[in-house]
Amino acid sequence: MMHNDAVKSYIKTSHKRCREYQIDEDRMVSRKFVRGHELNQLLVDNSELIITARPFIEQIVDFVRGSGFFVMLTDAEGCILYVSGDDEIVKKSISYEMVPGAYMSEACIGTNAMGTAIAEDRPVQISGKEHFIKAYHSWTCSGAPIHDENGKIIGSLDLTGNYDCVNCHTLGMVVSAVKAIEYSMSLTKKNQLLKNSHALVRSLIDSIREGIVYIDKLGNIVSCNDQACKMLGYSKNILESMHVQNLVEDWESYRSAVVNSDIFNEEVRIHSKTNRMYFNMSLYRIQDQGDVQGCILMIEDAKKVRKLANKILGRKAIYTFNDIIGDSEAMRETVAFAKKVADSRSTVLITGESGCGKELFAQSIHNFSPRKDEPFVAINSGAIPRTLIESELFGYDEGAFTGAKRGGQVGKFEIADGGTLFLDEIGELPLEMQPKLLRVIEEGTLVRVGGTEEFRVNVRIIAATNKDLKAEVEKGNFRRDLYYRLNVIPIELPSLRERKSDIPLLVDHFMKVISERINKRPVGITDYDMRRLTAHDWPGNVRELENYIELAINKERLDMEHLVDDQECVDVTPLPEFTAGTLDDMEKHHIINVLKSVAYNITTAAKILGIGRNTLYRKLEKHDILLEKS
Repeated sequence: MMHNDAVKSYIKTSHKRCREYQIDEDRMVSRKFVRGHELNQLLVDNSELIITARPFIEQIVDFVRGSGFFVMLTDAEGCILYVSGDDEIVKKSISYEMVPGAYMSEACIGTNAMGTAIAEDRPVQISGKEHFIKAYHSWTCSGAPIHDENGKIIGSLDLTGNYDCVNCHTLGMVVSAVKAIEYSMSLTKKNQLLKNSHALVRSLIDSIREGIVYIDKLGNIVSCNDQACKMLGYSKNILESMHVQNLVEDWESYRSAVVNSDIFNEEVRIHSKTNRMYFNMSLYRIQDQGDVQGCILMIEDAKKVRKLANKILGRKAIYTFNDIIGDSEAMRETVAFAKKVADSRSTVLITGESGCGKELFAQSIHNFSPRKDEPFVAINSGAIPRTLIESELFGYDEGAFTGAKRGGQVGKFEIADGGTLFLDEIGELPLEMQPKLLRVIEEGTLVRVGGTEEFRVNVRIIAATNKDLKAEVEKGNFRRDLYYRLNVIPIELPSLRERKSDIPLLVDHFMKVISERINKRPVGITDYDMRRLTAHDWPGNVRELENYIELAINKERLDMEHLVDDQECVDVTPLPEFTAGTLDDMEKHHIINVLKSVAYNITTAAKILGIGRNTLYRKLEKHDILLEKS
């Protein structure tokens, strides 16, 4: 540990740099992000670091599990590559957009363990107000830079938790993990695996979860670890008597490529004892004075690698039924039915107007099902060019078309294997693709574009559309057989105008969440304002209401000019302001004011509130509201 004066010194120096960078202390998220193809390329460029660091990261996560910590790995510029930890704290970090692709350098987000460790080139621990931005004052962070064999910084490792969990030992844990990562990478770079004693090498490779095979310059398999034998189904004697050409399909192309550079994480077909299987393969050259003397082949189950990719790239459902705001009878019935069918394997078709929350329901169903720990993969059928939709869904084999990458490409169905595939805007799926989708749903098998081999997949389909698919069937735009196959469990989401009693709850929820997210004050809402918000039809549904509240918070006032849809549905005489208390208090006060405005006419009041008469009577009883004028 550093002395207090040393700690204060580097914090003071870091804060000075932050002021020079003109960092706003009130900002919430990083100045810089990379996403999409640029993020994918960054992950590929740093794949060796990610693969090497991952086992050590997971050891730390297992050690601190349940204590509210999470671990982040960055590249040399401070861009987050990988995040792992307790679900609750990771979910909190997502609200600050501390996700893969976010830059955590001091120039982007101020003093923090990752950016400051890189800037200072030494381990640091930063807690509470030592962070430059106020949003991070609730964190305690321990970080250390990662170096290559030449001493150059190639990344950083960080362990972050709630401020009340600050502990001097967390920095020591991070430093130990960084040293282990640097040592592991040094072993790979300098071929230490072969220079150590045979017993040490055997012990090391047998303890690794990936399959490892050593191949000489002629392609003969010289040795392998126990995991390789287990994965491929061969005994050690048999495997070590084979030529790699009889194991790895299209070996010659890989042999030619590895002469010039190592190969990382390519999906290949390998002949196991029983059949051909897909594995993720890396090849590391063994050189002696510049001459390649052989290579180390490492294989890992492709499905496990996809799960890691899903975790890194965020292919996980984050919403649950607890995130669905609404107490109207229509919404309660819809949620109850969705929960009831969540554990089924049958396909679900979610219909409803745009902005009703179809993906929110799809993710909630996934997280309420036995598949909650498996991938949730979403694809927008209307956003992908017609020429690419088939390869996106089913993948393609090497050489399937001009520009196809070596080894082929896995499709969304395979990525979602074991989990849920959410097909949004299914009504936009090209007609020629529909029979192919139908076949996969019915038979549970697929063939990649340009391939002949069938793959079995276990995927639960949830489709969604804002179109009337039955009408599309009659028009000839959608196959009847696919419609009935998708419409096994129909869930129709009510529009916001059909559940107007939920509007006060949604307004209160969005006002609180959005104001916290963008670090601005919530806007005060009078009872008169709430009646006008409730009277509006909201053609864009919940999405439109959410955007409206965010605009109001940014403008620091409500824009009420266009909100009254029907003058008969709202008394425009302002009522006394109501100081908001609990949601129940707001609901009671709102019901009383609506009743007063319509002279206690139950039918009219229920219409304004967007609920049935029986529901209104239940709420009158719940809040002890008397049906008499005061």
